[in-house]
Amino acid sequence: WRGVSTTDSVHLTLLLVFNNQYNKKMSHGEEDKENSVVVEKVGGRSSITSCLSRYPIKFISPKKVGPSNIDAVWVYILNYGGGIVSGDHISCKFSVGDACTMVLTTQGSTKVYKSVGSKCSHQILEARVGSNALLAIIPDPVTCFSTARYYQKQVFTVSSDSNLVIVDWITSGRHESGEKWDFDLYRSTNNIFFDDGQPLFLDTMLLEKDSFGRVKEHMLDYQVIAMIVLLGPKMQFIQNLVQDNVKRIMTEQLQNPSAALSHQKSKADFFMTKPSLVASCSVFGPKKIGLIVRVASVTTESVYKFLRHQLAPLEPMIGVPPYRNNG
Repeated sequence: WRGVSTTDSVHLTLLLVFNNQYNKKMSHGEEDKENSVVVEKVGGRSSITSCLSRYPIKFISPKKVGPSNIDAVWVYILNYGGGIVSGDHISCKFSVGDACTMVLTTQGSTKVYKSVGSKCSHQILEARVGSNALLAIIPDPVTCFSTARYYQKQVFTVSSDSNLVIVDWITSGRHESGEKWDFDLYRSTNNIFFDDGQPLFLDTMLLEKDSFGRVKEHMLDYQVIAMIVLLGPKMQFIQNLVQDNVKRIMTEQLQNPSAALSHQKSKADFFMTKPSLVASCSVFGPKKIGLIVRVASVTTESVYKFLRHQLAPLEPMIGVPPYRNNG
């Protein structure tokens, strides 16, 4: 039922009734499992030693992703029907043991359905990354329907030599339905702490119609916003490449007119035109151990292309290049 279009009021009512009945069962203790995955070394390889999930999400871990000599566990997080219903509260915990590698991804964009009665959907992720371990979170984007209200929070605990990749991005909505930045609320928080409790990275993005008017008026023609975080000693080489690539991309965007802009009558006209993709990056943390990259683009496909190119060096660590079949 979760896959039924929310534009059909009858089907939506049935969906919400089913969801409410299930939540009542949960409150009476019929199902008390916590969404969680634990990855530890078993026989010298990264292995899932515990995997628990309950409605409305499910974890799937393919036995083989990439070459057999690559020591990495892949976990797909699935929403029943491919989306998050108004009022859903989802909580997940992940633990990546010392010297282990885990990849968390999705099989498509995460849809956040319309809000009913101003209910806000929540998704909370907590993860602990061990010494010399790698956690790569590389999902497809979040797509919020008109009037949707969504809050997600991701909290990471790391050691001084932990490695972390976070991709957190959102599209403007269902373009085929004429929805562009029509949701009511989107809030995404990413916090990283050292294992002694000291904060390393604190970031929140808030898009709210009530506070800023119509969001799309501020976004102009940009339809996608993305954030990429690269942290740890194993990421240093990739960080350097990304910084060089972003510098080159922006230099080309600002200096070389594209074919799409060839009709401009003067160079002044060109420089008044917004680039189709804007990217920036900055380092953070002691000894510059982390890098944050922010991207805004007019198309989802161009962000997929950007992510494929920038994260391609992860292939030797996780088995396959991220986003190789997307966009």
